[in-house]
Amino acid sequence: MFAEKLFEITKRGSTVRQEIIAGLTTFLAMVYSVIVVPNMLSAAGFPPASVFIATCLVSGLGSILIGLWANAPMAIGCAISLTAFTAFSLVLGQGVSVPVALGAVFFMGLVFTLISATGIRAWILRNLPASIAQGAGIGIGLFLLLIAANGVGIVVGNQAGLPVKLGDFTTFPVLISLAGLAAIIGLEKMQIKGGILWVIIAITLIGLVIDPNVKFSGELFKIPTFGEQSLFLELDLMGALQPAILPVVFALVMTAVFDATGTIRAVAGQANLLDKDGQIINGGKALTSDSVSSLFSGLFGTAPAAVYIESAAGTAAGGKTGISAIVVGLLFLLMLFFQPLASLVPSYATAPALMYVGLLMLSNVNKLDFSDFIGAMSGLVCAVFIVLTANIVTGIMLGFATLVIGRIISGEVKKLNIGTILIAVALLAFYLGGWNI
Repeated sequence: MFAEKLFEITKRGSTVRQEIIAGLTTFLAMVYSVIVVPNMLSAAGFPPASVFIATCLVSGLGSILIGLWANAPMAIGCAISLTAFTAFSLVLGQGVSVPVALGAVFFMGLVFTLISATGIRAWILRNLPASIAQGAGIGIGLFLLLIAANGVGIVVGNQAGLPVKLGDFTTFPVLISLAGLAAIIGLEKMQIKGGILWVIIAITLIGLVIDPNVKFSGELFKIPTFGEQSLFLELDLMGALQPAILPVVFALVMTAVFDATGTIRAVAGQANLLDKDGQIINGGKALTSDSVSSLFSGLFGTAPAAVYIESAAGTAAGGKTGISAIVVGLLFLLMLFFQPLASLVPSYATAPALMYVGLLMLSNVNKLDFSDFIGAMSGLVCAVFIVLTANIVTGIMLGFATLVIGRIISGEVKKLNIGTILIAVALLAFYLGGWNI
């Protein structure tokens, strides 16, 4: 009864079992982050053992926070895009020390939280036109599809002509990923509960038998420790207040605001957690939860946090309440003790789930109102350029710019509100100033 009252399980058309399966699915879809984030940051001099612990803590505590407080089926982790920026642009590119970089991450989380708590971020979300929001959902779906396909080699970089080309179709990861995608589609058609999760587990087991790169080390348990080179509370706040670092904090905040906000909106739409006005249920609490998580990042010693788009894998598996997010959080905290198993699930086991979610998110095309030609085309501009630039914020910026300019030229200025215009101008200035990531 307590869980029912707190999470509205029946009201949202779910069950505890369904939420647990959804949480497991999301966890397996994003557990790669505890491998990728330490690897990326270690290239910039961050101690990987400390980053692994910090990444698990941020993902665990952040996901539990958004699940309990916002009752949202969304998982939080260290954002891969902001991880790349922290490692390769801030530390390696600009020569900023690791403690100063962590100070910048902390201040980014502080400003991000103030923006969220004061309602500024919710105001941005309210003034996010429906067509742009839908376009962002389409674009993120395509982006997710591309990331997953590239991760297993279905498509690879092209040195001449178009940016991508078909990879080696005969390799095991490509064939098993495509077979897994087809299996998920079949199981979902049959309405098999947890179909996505079963496919991930099945492919992992097949990999253990067939793939020599997927092997069990024999070690299961390891006491969690930050290691001798701990980054816990090693942030340099005064160093991060240097004039040269403040533009970095601004870039991190702007990127996080629109990237994470667009992601939250897309996942909420996928889970049918929008009210009659098209706003996210408990949206303010969800927005604040992911910004607070970046404060954890600075304190523990890892990259900025955000809601993961892989949360949509859980919503596709039936997640509708915060229970699924809490399951994800608890599994990440449990992962602290199972560091040797962190790399056991291969990328080609989770790729089918991510590709399936990407395909599902393309259904947002049906929601575009083509009787409003400018709005619909602006949404498509947003969607396409998210993929072509591999950047969610860039797509949103171009979508806003297209909407405003298109309305002005077509004589539909009355359809614009001041909020939309202000956001478009701010985003455009952000890019023209060269502050974008």
